Amino acid sequence: MARAGLGPDWECLFANDFDHKKGQTYRENWGGAELIVDDIRNISPEDLPRQANLVWGSFPCQDLSLAGGGAGLKGDRSGTFWPFILQIQELKDGKRAPEIICLENVVGTLTSHNGADFTAICRALNNLGYKFGAFIVDAALFLPQSRPRLFFVAVRNDIKIQKSLHHNDFTCWHNRALKNACNKLPQDIKTNWVFWNMPKPQKRKKNFIDIIEDNPTCTKWHTRKQTTELLSMMNEVNLAKVETAKASGVPMVGGIYKRTRYEHGIKVQRAEIRFDNIAGCLRTPAGGSSRQLIMCVDGNHIRSRLISTRETARLMGLPESYRLPSAYNEAYHLTGDGVAVPVVRHIAKYLFEPILTCKNILKTRETA
Repeated sequence: MARAGLGPDWECLFANDFDHKKGQTYRENWGGAELIVDDIRNISPEDLPRQANLVWGSFPCQDLSLAGGGAGLKGDRSGTFWPFILQIQELKDGKRAPEIICLENVVGTLTSHNGADFTAICRALNNLGYKFGAFIVDAALFLPQSRPRLFFVAVRNDIKIQKSLHHNDFTCWHNRALKNACNKLPQDIKTNWVFWNMPKPQKRKKNFIDIIEDNPTCTKWHTRKQTTELLSMMNEVNLAKVETAKASGVPMVGGIYKRTRYEHGIKVQRAEIRFDNIAGCLRTPAGGSSRQLIMCVDGNHIRSRLISTRETARLMGLPESYRLPSAYNEAYHLTGDGVAVPVVRHIAKYLFEPILTCKNILKTRETA
C-alpha cells in the first residue's frame, strides 16, 4: 500500500515481508521481481540493489499497540526495528544511505515504556546522521476510517530542507501525546528534530455509506434472528444510537466491534456501534471478535453483516482493480495491517518529492 500511495513516478527497487500470503498478493498486483519474502534479519546489503532515494519501513505494531502486550521495541515483532536500523547503517557504510527514511507505526509508540521507545527511535535516526521529525496523520482526513498513525520522516544531514517544509514549532500534525514525547527527548537528540509542515487536505467527500456493497460475494447479510441477537448485545447507550439512526430519515451505516466489558464485576461481551460517517479502525483479525461488522439502518429496516473485504480495501484507499486474497481472513489481515494509500500520497507530494526535487534527484524516484 505504501507503493500504491507513492504512485507511478516512483520505481520500487526492493520490497520485503515475512508473510508468504502477503507476498503472493504483492506479486499478483505488482509483479514482484524485487520482492524477497523472508525475515528482515536475513536480508543482507547484497540483497539491496543500487541506492534508493527513500526507504520506507512499516514494522509490526503488536508490541507497541495499546492493545498489545507492551513488549515495545524489545518484542519479537516490533523488535524487527533494530535489524532495519542495522541495514541502514550498512548502507551508510557502503556509501548508499538513502536521502529519506520514513517509518510508520501506531500512536502507542509515543507512550510505549513511558516514551523510552519513542526516544530510542529518534536516537537511532540521529545516530545514523539524519535530521528527523514525527507527526500523526489520521486516515479519516482522506477516507471514512478512523486510523491515526505515527510517521517518522528522516532526511540525511547533508540534504538541505526548504523552509516551506518545516515550521519553528508544533503544527496541526502534532497532538498532545506527541508534544509530550518530543519534550522528553534529551537535548542532544532535539538538536536534529524537524517540525515537519504539510498543508491540510481538502474536506473528505466520501462517507462510510458510500463504500458499502449491496451484494458482497465474500460475506452474507445476517438473518433477522442474527441481527436481533446483535442488537441484544448492545447496552442502552448503543441502542440509543440505533434509535437515533432510525429516526434520522436517511439511510445510515454504523461500524460495530464486539468488545468484552466488565459490568458489575462480570465479563460481558458487548456490541458497540458508531454512526459518525466513518468506520472504526481496521485491525488484523485475532479471532472473530476483532473483525468489524456493519449495520445498515433505513427507518425500521435494519440489516447487519461482517464488513466485506472489498469494503476494507476501499477504506484503505486501494483501487477497485487491486487483487485481494480469496480467503476472507487473509484479505482482512492484509488490509487491516496496511497503511492508507492517500496518506502516503499526501506525505510523498508535500514532503518527499519537494525534498528530492530541490536536490535535483532523478526524475524517477526510487524506493525500497
